[in-house]
Amino acid sequence: MKTAYGDHLTVTTEGHVATVVIDRPPNNHVSVDLMRDLADALEAMDRDNNIRAVVLAAAGKAFCAGADLVSPTGIGGTGMSGIDSLYDQAVRLFSIETPIVAAVQGAAVGAGLGLALVADFRVVAPEARFSANFVKLGFHPGFGLTHTLPRLIGQQRANLMFLTGRRIKGEEALAWGLADELVPLDQVLPAAQALAAEIAENAPLAVVATRKTLRGDLSAAVRAQTNHEHEQQTLLRATEDFAEGVRAVQERRPGVFKGR
Repeated sequence: MKTAYGDHLTVTTEGHVATVVIDRPPNNHVSVDLMRDLADALEAMDRDNNIRAVVLAAAGKAFCAGADLVSPTGIGGTGMSGIDSLYDQAVRLFSIETPIVAAVQGAAVGAGLGLALVADFRVVAPEARFSANFVKLGFHPGFGLTHTLPRLIGQQRANLMFLTGRRIKGEEALAWGLADELVPLDQVLPAAQALAAEIAENAPLAVVATRKTLRGDLSAAVRAQTNHEHEQQTLLRATEDFAEGVRAVQERRPGVFKGR
């Protein structure tokens, strides 16, 4: 059975596993509407006793290229209120009780990296690219990443990603613990579904209870962190460096920053 949530999200179910596919070409940029649809879909799965694990996947070459800060019709065109609304939906995602496996076949950049870290596990291809590229935009990290990324890979490696904005390839992501399985590109979705099925074959109440213990107050921590991130992003959005960072991204060149 296939169900659509909004214009860019479909859900199919096989056994006790639901596969959620984002299809917002060409880059699967997040939007407030997309994130709301995703949170709605996942909350519906929490209420469905038949669903015991979820695979989060995306169509096309990119898993998610983040929030569109450049286009007038993207998050950037709505001002900081649009970003704050996006983070409201992110907190909902971190409140989901059903285990999630992300199938990452390509770029997971900025908010796309944040989305990948909503999942409990990440199955990736060598072609996957993880990047917290905010400083290249003259911007502050968001989506709760300043909490979730160090929690996953350690403070020092997170520092490296945040302060350089470099891309981490699939093999390195596996070595760092940013990814849990590395498989050929055409096997990413089947491998993610197999891992989700392995989770789903266990006693569902025990899985949910154990996951709650392991995650602790993660959603509350993400809410507190996104509040701080949003404050810093609001300050930096008014700088000349941010305007230069946006131009640099549009023109596909390094930014020439002035520190003002």
